[in-house]
Amino acid sequence: MEKALPPIPAKRYFTIGEVGDLCGVKPHVLRYWEQEFTQLRPMKRRGNRRYYQHHEVLMIRRIRDLLYDQGFTISGARNKMQEILQTERDKKHNGEVLLDDVEFIEFSDSALNDFKDSQPGASLEGVSDRLLFVRRELFEIRDLLSITH
Repeated sequence: MEKALPPIPAKRYFTIGEVGDLCGVKPHVLRYWEQEFTQLRPMKRRGNRRYYQHHEVLMIRRIRDLLYDQGFTISGARNKMQEILQTERDKKHNGEVLLDDVEFIEFSDSALNDFKDSQPGASLEGVSDRLLFVRRELFEIRDLLSITH
């Protein structure tokens, strides 16, 4: 079942359909997992529409890996997720910086201009595109590292 999942785009919120596509899971499965994994709590807006954040997409990929690739039962995966989250809490308590702590970077005009000034001949639009590309690459590397551990 080791099918490569698409990279997670650098945006703040994802609909249930987008998360299903990014994680290779049907929306009804995601709704079921919300009941089984208490750590998974997407924001709900008007009409009970779910909006997932980047860290929740990573969590869903982790759950999917436990269930589909490693062969855990729901109960076993739930216990494993609790272990993983406790380990991460312990590391955070000990002052270690976790990759999941990296928040989305909003590029201000001044930051873009500073970067542009350091890149002779670059247009502001080109600089913004390059920064977004680098950010996407970093998120993909983070995702790959979180899957292998």
